[in-house]
Amino acid sequence: MQHRNKTKEFGRERNQRRALWRIMLGNLIMNEKIRTTEAKAKELKGKMDKIISRAKKSHDKTKKIAVIRELEKFIPKMAVKKITGEFLKKFKERNSGYTRVIKLAPRQSDGARMAIIEFV
Repeated sequence: MQHRNKTKEFGRERNQRRALWRIMLGNLIMNEKIRTTEAKAKELKGKMDKIISRAKKSHDKTKKIAVIRELEKFIPKMAVKKITGEFLKKFKERNSGYTRVIKLAPRQSDGARMAIIEFV
């Protein structure tokens, strides 16, 4: 039963799922656009919006250090530098909805629904 379970497991154990999200979030930040399955893209959208909202809370120097340490748990260090630098300027006036999911044709090999996730 899936009662009160908000996220999908994607056939992976907890550590494997965390590694998957860390890699995908890092790739999305560094490349600003990735192609993946529709289910993963929808889950990734919520996670990325939360990360950008956390990064926007770093106004002064003491808060920025704390936010950077917190973000390094979820994404690689190079992605943290990029998100706390140019992304904050880009999304300064936007409150939410930092990413969009564009649906594509199904993958030919197994028929999985594909999507592109990118920053607005």
